[in-house]
Amino acid sequence: MSNGNNWKTLREKTVYENAWLSLEHHDVITPTGSEGIYGVVKFKNKAIGIVPVDKEDNIYLVGQFRYPLNAYSWEIPEGGGPLNEAPLETAKRELKEETGLVAGTWQELGRIHTSNSATDEEGFLFLAGDLQQFEQETEETEEIEVRKIHISEAVQMVMRSEITDSLSVCGILMVARLKGY
Repeated sequence: MSNGNNWKTLREKTVYENAWLSLEHHDVITPTGSEGIYGVVKFKNKAIGIVPVDKEDNIYLVGQFRYPLNAYSWEIPEGGGPLNEAPLETAKRELKEETGLVAGTWQELGRIHTSNSATDEEGFLFLAGDLQQFEQETEETEEIEVRKIHISEAVQMVMRSEITDSLSVCGILMVARLKGY
């Protein structure tokens, strides 16, 4: 079995594009040699997620209605970062915008692919500590509620599928592991 690329792309066509993403239709030859099609969503930003943790091991979640899901979602603070911007710079900006928090310490937790069967979106996760509270600076399209809970409760929310966002699930579980929960 090869770990290389055994797919052959015959044709690519962009079928939709906006400021945040493009959708491509690909005609392909699959690794088994059959002809097929593939839809690929290409993102124009990096996904950035932040797990802000205070001295008592509480984390801050943000709640907002997610249009594609037609549902309210509890998540870690997150946002899109330009491809040419350092992920940490985006993380600092998003944390302040969504929660009003400014962190004195930062640790990169890791990198993930949010849904690698259909998209090229790359996510970066950070742990933010030594927190100071300021005013939120949400964007005009955002209506965000902030909630502070202990990290052990956040883990339980993940385990009960009350938190389902991929950046949030990964970030919360990574921090819980680091903190021994």
